[in-house]
Formats: sequence, C-alpha cells, structure tokens
Amino acid sequence: MTTISFFNGDVKKIMPDQRVIYYYADAQTTHTAYPDGLEVLQFPNNQIEKHYPDGTKEIVFPDHTVKCLYSDGFKETFFPDGTVVKVEKNGDKTVVFSNGQKEIHTVQFKRREYPDGTVKTVYCNGRQETKYSTGRVRIKDEGNIILDKK
Repeated sequence: MTTISFFNGDVKKIMPDQRVIYYYADAQTTHTAYPDGLEVLQFPNNQIEKHYPDGTKEIVFPDHTVKCLYSDGFKETFFPDGTVVKVEKNGDKTVVFSNGQKEIHTVQFKRREYPDGTVKTVYCNGRQETKYSTGRVRIKDEGNIILDKK
C-alpha cells in the first residue's frame, strides 16, 4: 500500500488491489475508485453515492432512502416505508405506496388507483373523473357534478 499525505490534510492511499482511496480532510469525505470504474463517495452525514461506469448513480441517504439515477434519464427512489417513485425521462411520475395505492402524474392528468379498483383522475383543466370498483362513474367539472352513473 502506498500512502501520500498532503499539506491540507488530504490523504491518498493506493491499495495492492489497485483501489485508490482519497480522503478529503476539509469535507470529511472519502472517495474510493475501483479498477473496474466504480466510484464510491462516503460523506460525513453517512450518505453514500455509488457512480457506476455505465453512468448509473445510486445514492443511499442517511434515512435509508435509495435514489437511482440511470444514464438514460430514468429515476427511481425507494423509501424506507416501501413507497417507490419512478420518474420517466419525459417527466411522467409513478408513485406506488406501501398500502397498494398507485399515483400517476403526467402533463395531462394526475390519477390515483386504489387497491379496490377505484380510479380517480384529475385532468389539467380541472375536470375530475372517478370510476368506482362497483361500476359507478362520477364526473365533476370545476366542482359541479356533470355525470353520476350508477
């Protein structure tokens, strides 16, 4: 192992397996570069970032939330309570809650899907459409019910 100490307190270690571990004293951050191209950053607040050779980044936050940023623009976030948020390159977002509910956000609408099959959609013009699992359909336009079919 080779160790290089810098005047500012930084320390660089070159390990026998070719890993390079660099400690930034001012930021109290460790950057480890692996021979295969993986880079791992460890911050003083216990946040850990992994930067993969393919451009993917994985961030583990102190509360154990995990965010994955893919090179194609797709993003996924996994929360400790089981909630998962997926964001497409075009900005469309899907949230899957631990209780089984699912929410979809697009430029045109926001939709909530319930485990019982009920689907509520709110369109960008304010119109609301609820389709119940019983087959009932209710449509509101700016707060006024314009259709309630059972």
